[in-house]
Amino acid sequence: MSAKAKYQAVLDLGQQLAIKNGDVSEEGGVLKIKGEANTPYEKNVIWDKIKEIGGQSPSDIKANISVSDDSVYHRHTVKSGESLSKIAKHYYGDAMKYNKIFDANTNILKNPDVIHPDQVLVIPNI
Repeated sequence: MSAKAKYQAVLDLGQQLAIKNGDVSEEGGVLKIKGEANTPYEKNVIWDKIKEIGGQSPSDIKANISVSDDSVYHRHTVKSGESLSKIAKHYYGDAMKYNKIFDANTNILKNPDVIHPDQVLVIPNI
């Protein structure tokens, strides 16, 4: 199996995340990928997928993923049924960090218990 075939799920994820300036090549059994993620969160998602497939230190892939906006961790579009604690659990692994998201969005949020679908929230770096 070629490295490109092995890591096809990474390439598909890159397309799904709309990674910009992407470049993929394979040399001597090593897949080389390069691109620009919108946020650090998206970069981490790509790296997590690489590690899921290739292990902690894969030797058959070299990735150079830069970030176009590192002023925030991510920008999240609220979906029906979500809460700040659910969003915090997703991004930080800790629902109690919902106040970090609330504090970063006081320009559009007045109450941490009230968010609406389609609002775009800043997920801050912590």
